[in-house]
Amino acid sequence: MKVSTRVEYGMLALTDIALHSGNNVSVSAPEIAERQGISQKYLEQILTHLKQAGLIRAQKGLRGGYTLTRPAETIRLAEILNALDTGILEGTGNTGANTGSLREAVNTCLWEKMNREINEFAESKTLSEFLTECREQMAGEWDLYVI
Repeated sequence: MKVSTRVEYGMLALTDIALHSGNNVSVSAPEIAERQGISQKYLEQILTHLKQAGLIRAQKGLRGGYTLTRPAETIRLAEILNALDTGILEGTGNTGANTGSLREAVNTCLWEKMNREINEFAESKTLSEFLTECREQMAGEWDLYVI
């Protein structure tokens, strides 16, 4: 599956914020950009989308940065994906007319089923569950590091 850089970087940024913020500590855009290798200018555009969707809040000042607006347990991956790209979880645009064509069969038997599975996954998975999996994956990576 191919997703836009906005979606890819947005997921990275939100995951970074969720992992590094908490206890009244916010995460700055320069910190995220450096850790994730994302252009700060582009990252700030992405953060605006996440802020407008109500997923993060910006804090100004010396210790300013970004935090989640609510607990990760209450944020669904579908919300994040829709905030970053409104069309990512949409269907193939099948009109529903039963013409018996090959195009209709492919849309129904493949694309609609895949889209339904992706939607179900995104709706069922919370940011908290996603973070747990990311932490486990990163722990596994560290276990393989030998000096």
